[in-house]
Amino acid sequence: MSQPPHSAALQSPPSEGGDLRGLPPADPDVLLDIRDLRTYFYTLDGIVKAVDGVDLVVRRGEVVGLVGESGCGKSVTSLTIMRLIAHPGRIESGEIWFDNVNLLDLPIKQMTDIRGNRVSMIFQQPTSCLNPVYNTAYQLSEVYRIHDKVSQKVGRKKALDLLKQVGIPDPERRLKSFPHELSGGMAQRVMIGMAIACVPELLIADEPTTALDVTVQAQILDLMRDLQARLGTAIILITHDLGVVAEMASRVAVMYAGQIVEETDIHTLFRSPKHPYTVGLIGSVPVLGQIKDELYTIPGNVPSCIDLPEGCRFAPRCRARLDRDLTVCLEKNRELREIAPGHKVRCWLY
Repeated sequence: MSQPPHSAALQSPPSEGGDLRGLPPADPDVLLDIRDLRTYFYTLDGIVKAVDGVDLVVRRGEVVGLVGESGCGKSVTSLTIMRLIAHPGRIESGEIWFDNVNLLDLPIKQMTDIRGNRVSMIFQQPTSCLNPVYNTAYQLSEVYRIHDKVSQKVGRKKALDLLKQVGIPDPERRLKSFPHELSGGMAQRVMIGMAIACVPELLIADEPTTALDVTVQAQILDLMRDLQARLGTAIILITHDLGVVAEMASRVAVMYAGQIVEETDIHTLFRSPKHPYTVGLIGSVPVLGQIKDELYTIPGNVPSCIDLPEGCRFAPRCRARLDRDLTVCLEKNRELREIAPGHKVRCWLY
């Protein structure tokens, strides 16, 4: 399958309505400004539009939740921010402004200096992300050797301090441990330690509590909350667990089929969700103490990112569309529109 010319890969669409495309954010409090981001994967079966027009703003010191079911594009969005998209994927277009610098314009060397230093990421499944042939001391001290140019001895001392900071018991012994000798909770703490080693301005946490038992989940969330308060780090928390989002985030963006369909503050999201998909997500979560004959379910299946509907991507499953007999939903996709201060929705009902 032929691919578009590389020279056009990172060009943004023309400016509409006097927006700031091509210009850094005017608000100095904005740390990250993602505009019309598109990341596609070119496969033998077709073009997978994993991220297809995402806009997201993160302010300094803010915790933003990015929620949605598996396959909606959350992780690909995070990897795109870090510029870790591998073949056959490619960043088609858009802008990622981080502290007034468009990351998509940077050469690899400068991006490497930012990655792991000013912007860090906690990956899913920490035991598989850690290198199995190196012990904890080597992997933690490597962050300092790369970014701070310290000696191996100084790096080891800093690694010990990190293990203490993230609450690992008997840190001296754990420095010598290899990944297979760590429990899931300990491996996650090591990953968090690596991510915060250089005190990043932005931390991307991709499903940080997945596959951990409930007790360890609570400990990891408490650790992240403490680090955010102490270091002032902004966090993008990627998860499908609405309970984690309610506990950690101040603002939430809901993704569906490669696009953000609703964005608002955490209280408005749970009190007054607008997009039918968000309503379905919240309604399908069991509530302790409530007795229901059956849980709310969303009919149908998530569309394939290779063969997306022409109109609204949620339209084939939308009960609100059927109740109102709307046809525009099947014909044209809606842009993300602000319906109230700080509340954006991608839906023809508003």
